[in-house]
Amino acid sequence: MKYQLVLQLGDSSKAAFETLVGLEDALTEKLGEDLGYVDGHDWGSGTANIFIHTDDPESAFERIKSIHLARKLLPQLTVAYREFEKDDWMVLHPAGVAEFDPLKPARRSQ
Repeated sequence: MKYQLVLQLGDSSKAAFETLVGLEDALTEKLGEDLGYVDGHDWGSGTANIFIHTDDPESAFERIKSIHLARKLLPQLTVAYREFEKDDWMVLHPAGVAEFDPLKPARRSQ
């Protein structure tokens, strides 16, 4: 797999962690090996992240949006990807987020 796709909740509360685990389970079940696989999660420092390995981040994100829990969480999610060998992140969601770091909550435009 060529890319790392990250779904980030800008919250590291216990409730966010439980939501993260539920979303991770749904992604593992419904993403499909043709688009990638869930590589795990991290939680803390103000964020909760799910990491996905994929060769097609845009198509993987489209499939993710079809999952009920992901659709419900979309207003709270920041979604970005990078090539594994590079440090530059491309933000897929939401519009208006120019920079992404999985260790920091994304700044959303108001």
